[in-house]
Amino acid sequence: MNILIIGAGAVGIGLAASVLSQNANVSIYARGETANAIRENGIERTGLFTNYSFSKDEISVYDDYAQIPKNEFDYVFITSKTTANDDISKRLDENRDILKENFKIIIFQNGFGNDEAYLRFFTEKEVFSARVITGFTRPERHISEVTVYTEPILIGSLQKEDPSELQEIADMITASGINCELTDEVDKYLWAKMLYNCALNPLGAILDVNYGKLTENQYSIDIMNSIIDEIFEVIMASGYSTLWDTPDDYKDLFYSKLVPDTYNHYSSTHQDIQRKIKTEIDSLTGRVIALGEENNIDVSTNKIIYKLIKAIESDFE
Repeated sequence: MNILIIGAGAVGIGLAASVLSQNANVSIYARGETANAIRENGIERTGLFTNYSFSKDEISVYDDYAQIPKNEFDYVFITSKTTANDDISKRLDENRDILKENFKIIIFQNGFGNDEAYLRFFTEKEVFSARVITGFTRPERHISEVTVYTEPILIGSLQKEDPSELQEIADMITASGINCELTDEVDKYLWAKMLYNCALNPLGAILDVNYGKLTENQYSIDIMNSIIDEIFEVIMASGYSTLWDTPDDYKDLFYSKLVPDTYNHYSSTHQDIQRKIKTEIDSLTGRVIALGEENNIDVSTNKIIYKLIKAIESDFE
């Protein structure tokens, strides 16, 4: 089995090591210092579960699609930041001769609806989405550390296609030590992650605090409650569903367990802003706003949060 991983961050390197451990042939599309680090050192997966190390001779690295062999890949894992989806989907379409006849694309990203960029060029039977809440960090450019595990990685289709052909991928990731399962309801789980991320990530970045601090004053609690209420209205109006019947059911879990379990965590949005790079706000809060406007739902709190993040980003190159 030949797998191309596009996006050599913590998730990409972690998944690369996972499937390499199960004898897949893995190639990574990376650039600059990251590509050089992998070419010199190979890759490692450390932290929770089994640790793996693979030499530079056990993985291929490409920084140009023209270098990639033709008719090569059974699977493409998209593990980049969502800001790159427009470009990646176009490049894959322009270079689709690197893909085998029955290839599948699996999107391992934050946000909701990231498959839409790829569905411009590929069919619904070729594009799948994954819910990842396993925590990966990258202490060095070629190393992925598994720091948090709460639930399995879930793979399915937002277009209600049968994911059963991806069982071999789920089995490989599970055999590497990180549980991975297929689901016919990936939308429910992605919306569960959206509720969590949209309530915490941008507000924590704006206020420059960790998740737990947001629950320690009534002002930020009121903002998060409003964000959650608006998202529930969007979910219902858009014809989707999630794991809780009401926003209050979700808030009970959010404040009693989800935030306390990740009290000291700083969001990826916060980390991006500290590094002065564009955030994934368009795939998170931006997606809520778009669906809200399509369905005439008041998403004014989400709009304010979105605009504040965009204002901060406006000074970034």
